Amino acid sequence: MKKILFILTLAAVPMLAQEKYKAPAPNEKPSPVNPMQKPTIRIEFEAPESYPEGVAYDKAANVFYVSSARLGTIGKVSRDGKYTQLYADNTLKSTYGLKVSPDGKKLYAAAGDANYSKFSTPDTKKKMARLLIIDVKTGKKISDIDLSKLVPGEHFPNDIAFDAKGNAYVTDSFANAIYKVDTAGKATVFAKSDLFKTEGVGLNGIVFNPAGFFIVNSNAKGELFKIDATGKAVTTIKIDQFFPGADGMLLNDNNTVTVVQNGGANKIHKIKTTDNWATAKPVEATSGEARFAYPSTAAMAGTEIWIMNANFNELTEGNNVPSKTFTVQQAVFMPVM
Repeated sequence: MKKILFILTLAAVPMLAQEKYKAPAPNEKPSPVNPMQKPTIRIEFEAPESYPEGVAYDKAANVFYVSSARLGTIGKVSRDGKYTQLYADNTLKSTYGLKVSPDGKKLYAAAGDANYSKFSTPDTKKKMARLLIIDVKTGKKISDIDLSKLVPGEHFPNDIAFDAKGNAYVTDSFANAIYKVDTAGKATVFAKSDLFKTEGVGLNGIVFNPAGFFIVNSNAKGELFKIDATGKAVTTIKIDQFFPGADGMLLNDNNTVTVVQNGGANKIHKIKTTDNWATAKPVEATSGEARFAYPSTAAMAGTEIWIMNANFNELTEGNNVPSKTFTVQQAVFMPVM
């Protein structure tokens, strides 16, 4: 039986309980949520040493796909917490961001060797940059696209987004570039700007806005950028707050994005604009009582937002006993005062 941990968001009652969770149907609407009463739900699954970074939701199958920064595998997690391996390849070191294709038939995975791989080698460390395309029904690889030669230097393929035509866009957090992979598998450099430049992990989460542009964040800078459809016009979105440790993102609607923040903050933010992303401001966020464990990426399942708890703090702190279990956790938001 799977384990679901409930962490009450009421600060005065920091309880921890275990209770059976009834998985909703793919199109079932959740009951109204009072963030001061509704507990935060975690779907716990066993995948020893995997340290998943990416998460994507498959609405047809009603499962989550999860990557592995430690082992390079890709798995799927049912709503009742059963983990099964979808794809493995002994040439992979780490897998990061995941996205289900617009037609729902393929899973795109960013693969590299940036930091935490158990199988890292000098030939691949900060050099590998690949985009894998997996058939979600068979688990077989359809394509394996090399991105490492598009821009010189170190590489960290991180997150993925699709435009209205089904082209894929991949952020490279070390090269501070965005690559475009068209539907025929041709890879090119889409965007590279002086605004992106930073030390360490730079460009990270990316979303496509149906109005015809992209929004991308910078992990190190804590900023958000707007990029036009050509990749040439890049502007910094003016926000009276920085989000260092910014990671995965979701587009809630044309005027709202969800930003996952780790780096010690371990919070999830909803950021809204009223002027087409010239400026924006945080309008909702999760509470500290949610206790996210190094949250990395987010997936939308109906109206629910689910967060991957990557637990990377265990790796950076030199934990000698790797975790066996990990969680996907539902985000409950409260208005920002």
